[in-house]
Amino acid sequence: MENQRSEETLFVAQGGEGERAMNVIGDEEDRRKHRKLLSVSEMDQTDPEAFARSYQIEALEKAKKGNTIAFLETGSGKTLIAIMLIRAYAHHLRKPSPFIAVFLVPTVVLVTQQAESLEMHTDLKVRKLYGAMGVDYWDATTWKKELEKYEVFVMTAQILLDNLRHCFFMLDMIELLIFDECHHARGRSPYACIMTEFYHRQLRSNCTPLPRIFGMTASPINSKASSSRAGYAKQIKELESIMNSKVYTVANESVLAKFIPFSTPKVKLYKHVDIPYDLWLCLADHLKTLKFKHIQALRPLQLNDNAEGSTKKKIAKLFLTFLFCLTELGVWFTLTAAKSLSSSETDIFFWGERRDLLGDSIVRNFSRDIFHAFSQYVPSDPEWCIGEDLGMDLASGFLTAKVDCLIQSLIEYRREKDLRCIIFVERVITAIVLQSLLSQVAQLSCWKTAYMAGNHSGLQSQTRKEHMRIVDAFREGTVNIIVATQILEEGLDVQSCNLVIRFDPSATVCSFIQSRGRARMRGSDYLLLVRSGDSSTLSRITNYLASGDIMREESIRQALHPCTPLETGMYYEDFFCVETTGATVTLSSSVALIYFYCSKLPSDGYFRPSPRFDIDNESGFCTLHLPKSCPIQSVCIQGQHNMLKQIVCLKACKKLHEIGALTDYLLPESYIEEEEDDTQESGTNSYEDQYFDYFPGELVGRCLSFSEKELYHCYSLRLKQDFYYDVPFRDITLLVKSDLGIEFVSTTFQMEVHRGSVTLGMEYIAPIYLSADQVLMARRFQVTILRLLMDHNLSKLKDALDDHLQEESLARISYLLLPSISSKIDWVCVSSALFCSNVGGSSFKAGGYGIRCCSCPKENVHLMQTRDSSLCSCMLRNSLVFTPHNGRVYCIIGILDDLNGNSIMKSKRGEVLTYNEYFQCRYGITLCYSRESLLSGRQLFTLHNCLRRLSGQKEKALSNADVELPPELCVVLMCPITISTLYSFSFVPSIMHRIESMLLAVSLKQMQMNHCTQNVVVPAIKVLEAITTKKCQEEFSLESLETLGDSFLKYAACQQLFRDNKYHHEGLLSSKKDRMISNTALYSLGCKRELPGYIRNECFDPKYWVIPGESSGCFVEDVKFFSTSKNIYNRGTRHIKKKTVADVVEALIGAYLSEGGELAALVFIDWLGMKVDFVKELQDGTPFLAKPEIYIHITHLESVLNYSFRDPSLLVEALTHGSYQVPDIPRCYQRLEFLGDSVLDYLITIHFYSRYPGLPPGLLTDLRSASVNNDCYAHAAVKAGFNKYILHASSVLHGQITTFVQNFEQSFGGSSFGWESGSAVPKVLGDVIESIAGAILIDSGFNKEAVWESIRPLLEPLVTPETMKYQPVRELELLCGSKGYVKKFIKTSNNGIAGITAEVEAHGVIYRETCTGENKKTAKKLAAKAVLETLKKCIPGI
Repeated sequence: MENQRSEETLFVAQGGEGERAMNVIGDEEDRRKHRKLLSVSEMDQTDPEAFARSYQIEALEKAKKGNTIAFLETGSGKTLIAIMLIRAYAHHLRKPSPFIAVFLVPTVVLVTQQAESLEMHTDLKVRKLYGAMGVDYWDATTWKKELEKYEVFVMTAQILLDNLRHCFFMLDMIELLIFDECHHARGRSPYACIMTEFYHRQLRSNCTPLPRIFGMTASPINSKASSSRAGYAKQIKELESIMNSKVYTVANESVLAKFIPFSTPKVKLYKHVDIPYDLWLCLADHLKTLKFKHIQALRPLQLNDNAEGSTKKKIAKLFLTFLFCLTELGVWFTLTAAKSLSSSETDIFFWGERRDLLGDSIVRNFSRDIFHAFSQYVPSDPEWCIGEDLGMDLASGFLTAKVDCLIQSLIEYRREKDLRCIIFVERVITAIVLQSLLSQVAQLSCWKTAYMAGNHSGLQSQTRKEHMRIVDAFREGTVNIIVATQILEEGLDVQSCNLVIRFDPSATVCSFIQSRGRARMRGSDYLLLVRSGDSSTLSRITNYLASGDIMREESIRQALHPCTPLETGMYYEDFFCVETTGATVTLSSSVALIYFYCSKLPSDGYFRPSPRFDIDNESGFCTLHLPKSCPIQSVCIQGQHNMLKQIVCLKACKKLHEIGALTDYLLPESYIEEEEDDTQESGTNSYEDQYFDYFPGELVGRCLSFSEKELYHCYSLRLKQDFYYDVPFRDITLLVKSDLGIEFVSTTFQMEVHRGSVTLGMEYIAPIYLSADQVLMARRFQVTILRLLMDHNLSKLKDALDDHLQEESLARISYLLLPSISSKIDWVCVSSALFCSNVGGSSFKAGGYGIRCCSCPKENVHLMQTRDSSLCSCMLRNSLVFTPHNGRVYCIIGILDDLNGNSIMKSKRGEVLTYNEYFQCRYGITLCYSRESLLSGRQLFTLHNCLRRLSGQKEKALSNADVELPPELCVVLMCPITISTLYSFSFVPSIMHRIESMLLAVSLKQMQMNHCTQNVVVPAIKVLEAITTKKCQEEFSLESLETLGDSFLKYAACQQLFRDNKYHHEGLLSSKKDRMISNTALYSLGCKRELPGYIRNECFDPKYWVIPGESSGCFVEDVKFFSTSKNIYNRGTRHIKKKTVADVVEALIGAYLSEGGELAALVFIDWLGMKVDFVKELQDGTPFLAKPEIYIHITHLESVLNYSFRDPSLLVEALTHGSYQVPDIPRCYQRLEFLGDSVLDYLITIHFYSRYPGLPPGLLTDLRSASVNNDCYAHAAVKAGFNKYILHASSVLHGQITTFVQNFEQSFGGSSFGWESGSAVPKVLGDVIESIAGAILIDSGFNKEAVWESIRPLLEPLVTPETMKYQPVRELELLCGSKGYVKKFIKTSNNGIAGITAEVEAHGVIYRETCTGENKKTAKKLAAKAVLETLKKCIPGI
């Protein structure tokens, strides 16, 4: 039977050529095309009013005059009216105006759609806002920036409601407030709350300007159709009252019919046929049996209460879903649903929630078992297909009559050339299985089918991108049929539809009107499937069809009457308002705020903080119990029975705000838990702006005039070697213009060369005056010798010698390094640089010193012919020569009287050649003085970084072999000069680099000392260690001091925060501590004190060392002045990472701590700008327990701890887990754990630093890591028996502790200190060691020695450098770093269980091991351990 009824629709697409330009509104595809056709300037010039219809103009005028609700059919252009209204208000909104317009939408999907329309047709700055952007966590500053930047905000209603409640937005700043789909303004919806809590409250007070309200809807009624006209009138009046607006609509549909087409409603009746009863009964029994089986399977898993309850609910929900499919759709649909749900996998791995993932696996297994059970009742023949014989399928129960009716209805439209059909269903599972059916029915194979459902269905979620992709395909014709839930009734705009089928009836008038309006094409149909004899549904449809005219008539009839006052008492309800900000919480919103506050409290895998209500209905009392981490434990009130929860929560909100637990914006004090970062030093290693590179002013001066005498301070540099070498050292004198200070009166330091160690002793001698001639000669000497040592050729020497004579006003590196004998300058050696004056192009002659004369008696003079002159052999014996034939420089160490040019030379190749023949063959040179004795020469020494730590790997020694040189091939450069002088001066760059660094350290120390009044003595060498990074590769680096400073700073910050914030929970304290001592914070403090310029962050390279006096050492930058008496110069800029600066700050704290104690460290921290101090007592004590002994065995625990508590309630608190919700115990251990963690970290670190002085850099960090970890603490707790006294109420925790204790002997590996444990240790066991330490610290008046004496015996045996074993991840990192292997860790999943794969590439082979664990840390540790074992087996020598 078929019952047809025709009536004009309420919502179709705009039609007519005259309106084509405005069809872009609401249609994404057309908008995209429109953007391509119009330039930006053309769009800006387009005036929507030029294309607007008469009723749109009329509605606009109404909206300009007063608050208006536009009640018009879907597709009639309501968005256009809103755009024209915004344009009318644009002059009020353009910046710098403080006013804004807000466009509210009910769903996230509509945010983008409406924002794009506004951006296209206005020139205003539009901002899209929705929850996924993280707006819930934005603070007042962020919102202020948004308000200053944007003029129109398109957002979901809940965002505006929250912002109004927290006073980030004020109603008086909103000029225009638009409500899309305003029929949602009912009950406690966000739309209604915005109006009742804020708009009507201010309307009643008449104290502030209110925004203009404009609402849009296709149906002002959002409920089932009323049986009377009065019912419609009442609901319209209620909407007008709550919106404080009048409804505008057209007189009748004929007005709209001129512009838009309407679909034809048709009712399709089907006769219901039951599934064969025996089959239904059998399959229903299968469902029940499998449901029971899988619920029972949860017991052995020991899931926590939340996980078990959640899994049971999922199984129960799936059971009802399958039962629905069986009853309403048929056997085949149940099978299809089970197949679909059993194959769905999650792409997200939740670390720490492994048992929840196991529960999800059970849910999938439940679906899989249903699939296998139902497969027996459906033909297994591959040739069989559903829908081939609909009559047989119906009789067999594979599908129901309703499904058959749908298929038959679609078959009737198979001749439709360009079908676009939307089938509306109520349930997501119906959409999924119907899409599968329609894709398999052969008679419908010409059409492509897709399904759409909301992305919070809990079944198979779809993203907004998927939704838009499906809608685009529908418009383009690649998808012909969409099976959709109500998501397509309201939201996504689809204009190309010509057939709508209601598989399930509409629940409300609005749903009926909106789904009917989806069919916008001309000649489209609206088909409703109704069971034959279902008079109730037919009656409802009749009312739905008549509702449009009735609603219009009643709206017009009430148009002349003003809005009636809001009858509800919502804006009369009690509320709390913060005076400083205006943030409010009402009775209605207080419960949600309390739940939100509790959700932000610290939690673990054993309990979730949530409020608990005890209600006594007889007396009307209600007690709110808050989690133990909350500073308020309970709130009690008496009131109306139906309002008890709201009243007690409002009172709790007030109290939480009073103590600061809620901010002035009525939000929990926020904190962000930082996720573990797999990458090394990620995020904090980014390069920042360039920083100055400082140079000590003591070594800087200006060129003197030639007539002045200069005062210099002399320092003796004595070199001593611990190895044999045929070349001895000679002393060097350092002459500087400034007294270097007490640190340099007498100091030593070590250097390393390939042969062994060299010790430098530096002592102050006396001041000395030098004439201008002496200074110039000294400069020439050091420039010549150092330039030759650096270059080993003459390429730069000429320019360097010319440059040192120039007078300049610029400051340059200016000090003298001269050879000395018995602490006196060896001027004879210095004069050697004057020997070959033509090298520098200078004719300078030094008075009193001969250039080419020797001291031998005339009768002993033995002249030898050099390349350019004849010289006495005594002058050649200790000279520096240049041989042009090979471009090398040699030091002559003797004359070979037994060899000349005719002598046979030793050849490496075994050839027999004379020296004459060799030079002729090799260089084409014929020796003229072949009978002249040859000279014995040695190549110049190579400059090395002698400060570099060689780490046991000796550098390749240079050949000491002497070279035979014919004198006639040599040009003498310096004479007399010994090889000892050259050897000693080869160490000069390294020596001066260390002195430069020490001077910077002294300057930094002096700058800090000038700030403080306490006399804190810290050696400069310790400061130097603190500013020297590992990259310098020297004998010391900041690593150990950084570890020490980090632990002290952490303790200082934690005890300060603990004392100052007694109402803050552990999560908030940790967050504040992390921000307080974060790399970013320390970096900022370091920069304020100009620390980056002092940092030594590069390995010294002698090639780039600046020779004093050369122009490359000039300082063109302005001198930087500090609060010291000496200047610091800037020699350029460089990049330094933020973390490096932060590390130096911590290392400097460690330096002051190690040398001056805690007071010195606190003084330095204060100088940095961080305020912390130490006290002995808390201002007010902890909550007192009258009889703590009834909860734990106080006496026994005190004997184990070897400490007697003055306040035993602290010990009870230290052993109370958050799940133990006993009102008598005021707090859990979390705050004490926070304090104890820091003090133990500090005590253990200071112990290792003091016990093992001189540890190699990095080893202190490894020792601390091996001792300060949850594994070690947990083992200590079990050894002491603390596990027996932990107060908790978690079955999961009980099971984990029991398992751990049972396996304790094998899991404890002695010196492994927990690293060998193969399973995750219950964190609570480690926590109680820290919380007990915190309790002792407080009870003893912050006596750290008392804590150490009590806790240390529990941790014995402490790790030593000999017994330490690296944690597997650390060991793998060190191995790969030393061997050059490439490693990486990869997240994996197997059956929903997350794991870690450790992968190492060594010698071209990839070694890979995968492990799972209770959490990511455990899995990573096990994977590293496994791949290490594999590497050790496969690669010899590891």
